Amino acid sequence: MNREELVRSAFAAMQNAYAPYSGYTVGAALMTRSGKVYLGCNIENAAYGPTNCAERTAFFKAVSEGEREFSMIAVVGGKGGKVNSLFVPCGVCRQVMAEFCDGDFEIIVAENEKNYKIFTLSEMLPMGFSPKNITE
Repeated sequence: MNREELVRSAFAAMQNAYAPYSGYTVGAALMTRSGKVYLGCNIENAAYGPTNCAERTAFFKAVSEGEREFSMIAVVGGKGGKVNSLFVPCGVCRQVMAEFCDGDFEIIVAENEKNYKIFTLSEMLPMGFSPKNITE
């Protein structure tokens, strides 16, 4: 699966978002090193704290299925299901990525299949805290 197809999958995942409070719907498509893709959407909660982002939903689904090696993730989102700009992962999601991914892990943020930017995890989370910090 190429980057454009991964972005398309993120848009499909966005359709399942449950966002009755903020109105922001987000979709993520996470690719493992073996090429398998896990989708995630944001799931809000009236208590706000239990809300889960699309990126973490995708990671948790993958990890719960035994996956531990990832190559890239595509993220899309916007108010009312309309994507008007790049939607980047929050700090908590970046921290979850750092738990399972190296600094060269690709984060694709997109407005559509042709208009996207690619960042590495190191670029989005400079000097991030990872399992390496505990074992070194």
